[in-house]
Amino acid sequence: MIKTERLNIFPLSDEKMRNVIDNESNKALKAAYLEMLQGCLENPDQRIWYALWVLQLNDGSGNIVGSLSFKGLNDNGMLEIGYGINPKYEGKGLMTEAVSAIVRWASEQPGVLLIEAETEPDNIASQRVLEKAGFISSGVIGAEGSRFIWKKE
Repeated sequence: MIKTERLNIFPLSDEKMRNVIDNESNKALKAAYLEMLQGCLENPDQRIWYALWVLQLNDGSGNIVGSLSFKGLNDNGMLEIGYGINPKYEGKGLMTEAVSAIVRWASEQPGVLLIEAETEPDNIASQRVLEKAGFISSGVIGAEGSRFIWKKE
């Protein structure tokens, strides 16, 4: 578990990921969560790079405010990160806090050299999260939008 000032960030077990999948009504998210679970099952030694991580307030409420995930660690030491937050908690700096913490944590793990993220060109809030967490625009447009990169020094 990663603890920040306001959050506990931790990966879900396979069982809890199945519960999330069973309760997800958004078809695109359901498909993404199924892909994550499959990655966990196929790569048990690198499970953390495929699992769904949740952002839980550490104020005693236990409220889950968002989630994030990686898309596997490739042979070149590159991870891709994705994230989302409940609209009720937007604009409070929670996602910046979470992404900054998870990047710091990931950068300390063996084999991680580079972290990338993609965000839609008009999603200024997400771009600001990435910039505040130390990412810079790579100038590349991917399938989901502008790509940002964080490099280990």
